[in-house]
Amino acid sequence: MKHIPVLLDAVLKTLGDIKNRTIVDCTFGAGGYSRAFLENGAKVIAFDRDINVVDDAKKLKQEYGDNFLFINSAFSGISELNSNDFDDVVFDLGISSMQIDNAERGFSFRFDAPLDMRMDTRSEITAQRLIQNITENDLADILYEYGDIKSSHKLAHILKEHCPTTTFELRDLIKNPKDVAPVFQALRIAVNDEMGQIKAALDAVHNMLRPGGRCVCVTFHSLEDRIVKNTFRKWTQTEGDPRLPKLSDAEYESLKTFTPSDSELNQNPRSRSAHMRAVQKL
Repeated sequence: MKHIPVLLDAVLKTLGDIKNRTIVDCTFGAGGYSRAFLENGAKVIAFDRDINVVDDAKKLKQEYGDNFLFINSAFSGISELNSNDFDDVVFDLGISSMQIDNAERGFSFRFDAPLDMRMDTRSEITAQRLIQNITENDLADILYEYGDIKSSHKLAHILKEHCPTTTFELRDLIKNPKDVAPVFQALRIAVNDEMGQIKAALDAVHNMLRPGGRCVCVTFHSLEDRIVKNTFRKWTQTEGDPRLPKLSDAEYESLKTFTPSDSELNQNPRSRSAHMRAVQKL
């Protein structure tokens, strides 16, 4: 399936007039967001740890020259830019269609492939190695926290006992068919430290935006959305709530949230769980 940027219209509406603005696209993927930003006159710095997207990034570089910079690393590397001079930062979280649909990457239980699941294939930790090397209790915690698997300890014991090496071996060890997708999701999140990456990047972004700058996040999973929602609550609270201490003197306001329209859902069913949140620095 062709990768279709999710909630792109909502993101562009939230950003407004972006001509001559500098936008950090933290999840380049197939380049849909970056291209749209560039077409609307923005300068773009894009991150992605997947080496397989480098060719698409090179094509944009050829088209837009100095207006586009691609950094082949995880978006938590935004903290290394050492700048507080960005107009907007955008996150399109989760996994891309091209990763799911590439059988060799081992993300999907629809294809028989090595049990990999790495977004960055330069990393040493595959899903197979994670299962082999982690303790049974820690594996159970991953299955429960990231997949909401009720029988997580029982399943963790089975996985440790059999140590699957392919996606089909893993699928066949999961007795409850309803648990198959959540188990694959949980392992993928753990292999790529997705929640840790989000927290680290948002911590850095807080002080990197110019006044008037916006941080926009599109999430696809309740855990992602919870991190974004709670982080933005910390940024926007102004009443001295001791449960939500202010991070600095910078103040933010919440912007309108969006979910996919019926027409977008019909065009791209994979957008059904998407949720966009945004804040603006005052």
